[in-house]
Amino acid sequence: MNEEQWVEDYFELGDFTLDSGAVLQDARIAYLAKGSLNTKRDNLVVLPTHYGGAMASNRTWVEHPGSPLAPGDYCIVVPALFGNGESTSPSNAAPPQRGAKFPSIALADNVRAQQQLITSRFEDAAPRLVAGWSMGGMQALQWAALFPQRVGAALAVCATAHCYPHNALFLDGVKAALEADPALARGEAPMRGLRAFARVYVGWAYSQRFFRDGLYRALGFESIAALLDHWEADHLAQNAHDLLAMLDTWQHADIAAMPGFDGDTAQALATIRARTILMPSRTDLYFTAEDACNDAAQIPGAECRVLESDWGHCGGGPGREPASMAAIFEAMRTLLAPAG
Repeated sequence: MNEEQWVEDYFELGDFTLDSGAVLQDARIAYLAKGSLNTKRDNLVVLPTHYGGAMASNRTWVEHPGSPLAPGDYCIVVPALFGNGESTSPSNAAPPQRGAKFPSIALADNVRAQQQLITSRFEDAAPRLVAGWSMGGMQALQWAALFPQRVGAALAVCATAHCYPHNALFLDGVKAALEADPALARGEAPMRGLRAFARVYVGWAYSQRFFRDGLYRALGFESIAALLDHWEADHLAQNAHDLLAMLDTWQHADIAAMPGFDGDTAQALATIRARTILMPSRTDLYFTAEDACNDAAQIPGAECRVLESDWGHCGGGPGREPASMAAIFEAMRTLLAPAG
């Protein structure tokens, strides 16, 4: 594989049995890859995607100035979340499972599928680091719990090990805004619902100070209205059923919701052996710093490094806020360094 180029490909899973017992038909994972495994096969870095994010958005973790992943020393894999429109999703699933008929997918289902990809295409290498933002960070923690003997390090940015109650209520709100559009039930594109979804979501994605002090200007927007227009345009380009499928995965996310743990979150967190850092944003309104640090306290040897950001949840997003990116890259350097 050429170290200088990103390669996009698919891994065919066939009929993939989910933890629920349902079967995802003709399943496949889309992924980006860059770099090659070294002779020891100890340089694999996995960067799962976030809610609504395409694989390309995670290239920022690698290409942004100052990234410890930039020099080309690592084999990097960016697997797309089920439901994001690139991996198997309501918009591209086998006809019997298309649209509203798409089955519920757990975080653990995503991680088990990603492990099959690694086994088949990347010589069954053990990840040196699994890192991500938001739902990507939730997957990083799920990786560490599901494969404690294989994951060397985990970095969860603006993420928690499960969806806490207030986070779930936030998701109920955006879901209700989308489903209130009768076009969705008629099988049509719910344009009004997607606009409403975006407008509800944007108020939660950033902090109160972000809006009060005009911090949106750092993103190139001259007004709140311009920022809203951008969010609307972004969501109008997405498939409503894809958004709902990923939302369902997020809302029901629980690191202990897999065989062997019976919902015991503390037990699941205690099984993690990876060097782990959680990096919540101080002003995140749904993945709160309190919840993330509570999770970190239950993981052996884990750290909770709070991002002092006024950008809310988006403070930790790839390429969003320079100060937060610098802190995230420093955490990556810590986790990529040899243990001991």
